[in-house]
Amino acid sequence: MEQAITIERMGYGSEAVGRLDNGKTVFVEGGAPGDVAVVEIVEEKQAFARARLARLDEPSDLRVQPACPHAEACGGCPWAHLAYEAQLDAKRANVAAALVRTAHFEQERADDLVRPCAPSKRQWGYRNKLELGARFDERGAFMLGFHREGTHDIATPDTCPVAVKPIERAPKALRGALRFAQGSQDLGIFRVGVRGSVRTRDVEVALWTKPGSFPRGHVANTLKSALKATSIVRVLADPGKARKIKGVETLDGKGCWGEELSGARFLTSAPSFFQVNTAQAEKLVAEVVAGLGGRMGEDGPEGLDELFVADLYAGGGTFSVPLAQAGADVVAIESAGSSVRDLRRNADMNGVDVEVVGGDAARELPELGELDALVVDPPRAGLADGVVESIAQAAPERVAYVSCNPATWARDVERFERSGYRLSRVQPVDLFPQTYHVEVVSVFERE
Repeated sequence: MEQAITIERMGYGSEAVGRLDNGKTVFVEGGAPGDVAVVEIVEEKQAFARARLARLDEPSDLRVQPACPHAEACGGCPWAHLAYEAQLDAKRANVAAALVRTAHFEQERADDLVRPCAPSKRQWGYRNKLELGARFDERGAFMLGFHREGTHDIATPDTCPVAVKPIERAPKALRGALRFAQGSQDLGIFRVGVRGSVRTRDVEVALWTKPGSFPRGHVANTLKSALKATSIVRVLADPGKARKIKGVETLDGKGCWGEELSGARFLTSAPSFFQVNTAQAEKLVAEVVAGLGGRMGEDGPEGLDELFVADLYAGGGTFSVPLAQAGADVVAIESAGSSVRDLRRNADMNGVDVEVVGGDAARELPELGELDALVVDPPRAGLADGVVESIAQAAPERVAYVSCNPATWARDVERFERSGYRLSRVQPVDLFPQTYHVEVVSVFERE
């Protein structure tokens, strides 16, 4: 069934949103606000429908030609057809909508709280990391490329324009090198991560493989000839979502990746997390420091002298190190072993004192006692049940919550407001241009 509609807005996802004649919400892949189009219904549920663009009668003024020729086939940049200002407006609107829909805020309060989305200096060429899926196709040919969202298909563009220059051409280079290195045998490679820095010029290639024998020297030499890597490592793990890591081997180079952020130097191991947009991550740090009462001075963060601050889900120290540089007494909690080791090394390398606790945030938090302030940067699932209540018992005057998922963040906002904290500041930050993803830095104050 086909129907003419006008696209109203972008949803939190790759799809645009409109309404059918019967008033039902319809999600349209590839749409842009203001499009007048004929759409074909491909799925209809009781509460909503999904459709594809059958004909674009009046293209929106917000449409642009994607800078990447592979955008539609790859799927990694689903908003590349939108003008950048429209992307920023949509991201801010989605954050405010999450507060209304999930945290049950009045629309007026949500609109007053949520600031304009902080733009990225680079709209293309910003990603310091690429994640490539690997497998053999039905003809026995080795494939390396990007997983199309929601499928097992692999798109194989030769370049990635959202990647920083040192790794922009890595997909083609690594594909050819690994095809040669493997020959006709399967070395068990199921994923390849590549990180690059425009600041340090470090490039690391991480081969995720099944445990077992591996021609380390041959593969390392082949990769070195294809890509100027400062580090080549092998991560031994089982395929699948759990990806339980059984070991990491350095095949060549220094065995980690170096980056500079907010005046500090960070070394990151292959399994560890680091924000993919370095320049925008500095805005996250600045917002967190300001939210706790500090500031970014000429020589780095300052103004948090003698505050006792806990950093939950601390990773490799993205916030812990700057908070300590600003004068805070910092205790950092992190459960991933590789990140714990990175955090300790990064604190020592930058000459700051951070007490590092390796463990689960929900379990360790009650042992900390009363806090002056707290920073939390959880995974996409948000805070586990009971963590907000444990934070309230620790009674920090301020909480800075950094989130990559507006839906779970808004759920936790409601929990905080029920636990004696009031949301006072919401700053969306665009770490992911050309996509619908957005980071949110929020601040709660104890009532």
